[in-house]
Amino acid sequence: MLIRLFILFCVLSLRCPAQSIYSSAATSDSRYWILLTGKEQTDKPALSAQSMARRVAQNLPLDETDLPVSGQYIKQLQQTGVAVAARSRWLNAVSARLTPEQIKKVRQLPFVVGIEPIDPALVITSLGKPDRVHLAPVMRQIQASDFMEAGLSGRFVTIGVIDAGFFGADSVNALKHVFERQGVKEIRDYVRKNSAPVNLLRTLESMSDTHGTEVMAAIAGNDAVDTIQYGLATDATFYLARTDQGNREYRGEEDNWVAAMEWMDSLGVRLINTSLGYAKGMSNPRENYEPSQMDGKTSLISRAAQLAADKKGMLIIVSAGNEGDDRQWRVVSTPADAKGVLAIGATNAKLWNRIGYSSIGPESLPYLKPNVSCFSLYGTSLAAPIITGFAACIMQANPKLTNKEVMAIIEKSSHLYPYGNNYVGYGVPQASRALALLRNQPLATTSRSVKAQGRSVEVPVPSAETLISVFHKKDATHVLSQDSLKPNKGKLTLRRGKDEKQTTVDLKNEVIEVIWE
Repeated sequence: MLIRLFILFCVLSLRCPAQSIYSSAATSDSRYWILLTGKEQTDKPALSAQSMARRVAQNLPLDETDLPVSGQYIKQLQQTGVAVAARSRWLNAVSARLTPEQIKKVRQLPFVVGIEPIDPALVITSLGKPDRVHLAPVMRQIQASDFMEAGLSGRFVTIGVIDAGFFGADSVNALKHVFERQGVKEIRDYVRKNSAPVNLLRTLESMSDTHGTEVMAAIAGNDAVDTIQYGLATDATFYLARTDQGNREYRGEEDNWVAAMEWMDSLGVRLINTSLGYAKGMSNPRENYEPSQMDGKTSLISRAAQLAADKKGMLIIVSAGNEGDDRQWRVVSTPADAKGVLAIGATNAKLWNRIGYSSIGPESLPYLKPNVSCFSLYGTSLAAPIITGFAACIMQANPKLTNKEVMAIIEKSSHLYPYGNNYVGYGVPQASRALALLRNQPLATTSRSVKAQGRSVEVPVPSAETLISVFHKKDATHVLSQDSLKPNKGKLTLRRGKDEKQTTVDLKNEVIEVIWE
């Protein structure tokens, strides 16, 4: 069953105002350095045998400055009408004469770090790449810029996306860069098995056929036209599988899902995003699940997911579900209930607590679900792919990590760790903390516990926030209710509710666990 979005294609249609990027001093005859980011690591050093022998003799190691400027970058610059005059592998730059109009176009290219005038009399008034590339709100929440500054973009990581249709994926601005570099290696349709793969990109049977496109954009989206980056894994490689039929809901879609998983396993794909879930709402009501069956072992799809995690080494990232407001259901759907998958919930933008629709973890489970969460207005379908991009960056940084080690880093990097709960898991992953874990650096202490007696307690809160998120819990992980409270003169007054044993105070950069005695 497709976990539906409230607004289709919203992630692909955001706009931001254009910025002035050149001064009136620029002329049609001005010459500039175009500074680039990254190189093709598969390229050989642009050195002769004699030069390399000299380096060895002088004990000077080869590095990235010895690699040539990317030929793909040169080609894309030429496609915009830029005539490259000179290339510098040391500066990772090319020079060219640019008109003001060309400067605008070149600035839009995702691999351009900046443009510097060779004529010192010229002044470029752009604020530079960090202000040129606008990050989607959730990207700022997870500190995406920290991964970007570390050069992590999912490069050399292969991601499998199992979803509904991928209509128009090769033509939307946010994903053009993926298809232009042939980053999608293969597409399979398990719903219409005899259909040509290209039909998935061209055929719109129902509005659900855009769902996989939206999900992929949240993993790797980078709109060069509107200068908005939606996902982290902009340089990843993809295999796509359609297993969900949008105009019909039935258990047979689970068989499709398992077949797609086995196909991807045969290809060596280690990272899977699946923003699909199965609960109720089947076309034949007799096929509906019951909330009590969300136990990680009843459904075939959860058993398959657990096997993939335990025996195939696959990291499966699953949307938790959108039934949080449904009083007859509320809990996560399957396969998000499987212990070995990383189930992703959704938070509010400001408070980072659970957004109403996001499904919660069943109290009967002996493990935490969801595992982590992040901001999404439009369903956990778009929260899961954000964390998939996060995982891809970790896997790029250290390809030797196992699926369980990557999962542990994501959980430990989250802002509530170690005080997770069944509303948002361990909270929102933070790139700065993940990088520290990858480098085996000690994490700054961001959590503490406080013991309290009686019916109320005042807790000092060194935070400038005007509203602070609080989770009232019946035990260490199960939430009775979530709340938002106003601090007064640097203190927060907590009043203990019925059956409340612990209370989590979420300051975003610190978490305080109150233990009632």
